[in-house]
Amino acid sequence: MGSCLAKSKKPKAEIAPCDCTRRFRPAPLAPAVRLYCSASSAVAAYIRFALLHKNLSLQLVPIDGETLVLEIGSERVSGCRETLVRFIEEKFPHPPLKLGMVVDAEPLVVKVTRLQHRSITWHMERMVRWAEDLRTRGKRKTVDPAVGSPRMELRKFGKNYSELLEVMLEHAQMEERVVFPLLQMADPGLCKAANEEHARDLPVMNGIKEDMKSIGVMDYGGPAYKEGLSNLSDRLKSLQKHCKEHFEEEEEDLLPLVEATELSGEEEMRVFEECFNVMRATHSHLFNFFLEGLIPSEAMEYVDLMMKCSDKQHKASLFQIVSNAK
Repeated sequence: MGSCLAKSKKPKAEIAPCDCTRRFRPAPLAPAVRLYCSASSAVAAYIRFALLHKNLSLQLVPIDGETLVLEIGSERVSGCRETLVRFIEEKFPHPPLKLGMVVDAEPLVVKVTRLQHRSITWHMERMVRWAEDLRTRGKRKTVDPAVGSPRMELRKFGKNYSELLEVMLEHAQMEERVVFPLLQMADPGLCKAANEEHARDLPVMNGIKEDMKSIGVMDYGGPAYKEGLSNLSDRLKSLQKHCKEHFEEEEEDLLPLVEATELSGEEEMRVFEECFNVMRATHSHLFNFFLEGLIPSEAMEYVDLMMKCSDKQHKASLFQIVSNAK
C-alpha cells in the first residue's frame, strides 16, 4: 500500500512502515509528459494514476473539447482512454499496469468494498505509526517545518484522524445499507455479527477523537501529556487490530457470498451505483484523502469503477469529484 497522491514532504511518522519505498517519486531523467484535456475530464485523472504507477510526473494542459492528447517527449498520441493507456504501456513497460490480463468475475460491489478497505487500512497504519512516534519522541529543540510546533502537529494529527473517522463511518453505512441487506435477503442473520461490530466500534472511535482533544490542551511534555499520548497510542493500536480482523473476516466470509446471490446485470448495477451514492458525502470533499491510501494501480481501478456507473446524472457528479482530484 502507498500514497498515490503524495506530493508534499511529510514527516516519517506519517508514512506507514511498509509504504516508505512505494510512495511516488518521479523517475530520474524521465521525459516530459503532458496531457492536453478538458479541465473536467475524469479520464485525465485515470491517465494521471497510470503515469504515477510508472513513476512519471504529469503536466495537465487544459484545452476545450473532449479530445485527449498525450505528449511524451517528442511523441504525441490522441484518442480514447484505452489508446492512451496502451501508448503508456508500450513506452514504459515496467512496472506493468496489468490491465485486461486477468478476467475477473468478482462483483463490482465487492471490488468497491475491498478498495475502500485498502484505503482505510493504510490510513489507520499511518495514524498508529504517527501516534507511536509522538509517544516516544523526546522534547524537540527545533521546530520541524513539516509539522510546526507540537501543538500544531497535534492539530494536524487530530484533523487527519477526523477525516479517517468520517470515511470509516460512511464506509460502514455503505455496508449496512447496501452490502449487508443484499446478503441478508439470501441468508437472514448472516451479517448480524458484522453489524454488531460496527455498533461497538463507534463509541471507541469517538472516544479516541475526544482523547485527542484533551491531549491538545495539556501542557506539552508534562506527565499527564505523556500518559495521554501513551493511552492514545494503545487505543489506536487496538482499533487498528480490530479493523484489520474485521475487514479480513468480511473479505473471507461475507464478500465472496455476494456472487452467490446471483443478481441480474441490472440489479448488480443498481446495487453498485448505490455504493457510490452512500459514499457521495465523503467523496465530495475527502476524495484526495481517500486516494492517498491507495497505490496508483488501485486508484486507477477505483476511478475505473466510478466511470462504469450507468446513470448519467450520477456519473456526471462522480466525474466532477474525480476531475477535482489533485
